[in-house]
Amino acid sequence: MPRAQCLCGDVIYEVDGPLQFVHDCHCTRCQKSHGTGSVTMAAVPKEKLRFVQGEDAVARFQSSKDLQRCFCRRCGSAVPGGDEGDGITFFPIGALEGEYEANSDGHIFVSTKAPWNDITDGLPAFDGFPPGVDLPVLEDLGRTAQTPGRVGGSCLCGKVGWEFDGPPQQMRRCHCLRCRRARAHSHAANAFVAPDAFHWTSGEADVVLFKLPDAERFSQAFCETCGSKAPWFIAERGFWNVPLGNLDDDPGAKPSEHIFVGSKAPWHEITDGVVQWEEYPEG
Repeated sequence: MPRAQCLCGDVIYEVDGPLQFVHDCHCTRCQKSHGTGSVTMAAVPKEKLRFVQGEDAVARFQSSKDLQRCFCRRCGSAVPGGDEGDGITFFPIGALEGEYEANSDGHIFVSTKAPWNDITDGLPAFDGFPPGVDLPVLEDLGRTAQTPGRVGGSCLCGKVGWEFDGPPQQMRRCHCLRCRRARAHSHAANAFVAPDAFHWTSGEADVVLFKLPDAERFSQAFCETCGSKAPWFIAERGFWNVPLGNLDDDPGAKPSEHIFVGSKAPWHEITDGVVQWEEYPEG
């Protein structure tokens, strides 16, 4: 039975039975909530997803009339708990471990796809929901930088905002288990920005920083209200780590490498032809 946990370990859950309607969602709300270009979601009957511990540690943000975004209060990891209907629970599968199948049915809401996130796997792609799915479609958030010439970013609830002078120094995707737990996706996608190029525009005091105790440099920053991922400064490396999914503008570049592919999710196939590293890049 596959099991998953958040980054800090306060929330643990397991899934019994096959995953249904596996899909990658590219809507702007999923991008901001997870800090990634898309998020791989699946559905199971409600009784098939069980919290082993920490259900009381789950925070919920009402992102629309019929949808809640759920995250661990302590570390900000996206977790199940908010998107249910007709006895079905939808949840992000990126943090699952163990034996299970997750064959994607394709991509949805590609009409709001991030400009830096190319779709290269050849799976079906739909501008909204696929045919036969009768659910309300939410309006694109449509935010942009406050300062012309800069790249803007923001959280889902709008409290936290930032800008940087683009393009970033580097953009990469990380497939390590820590990132998968933190983002609840197959990988994290981050930009690295020089200190003097980054500027908060609002809500810096609303950002929570969780430092993983046994990690030298790994942390996660998130909005305490909506759980959206936020930038954090890596003092040891001298740059800002900016989650790409929260950008409101085109950064003018695309990720140039995949790291820690040796621990990637077994169901995730890398098809973009970009350089891959088993762990950290050489040199």
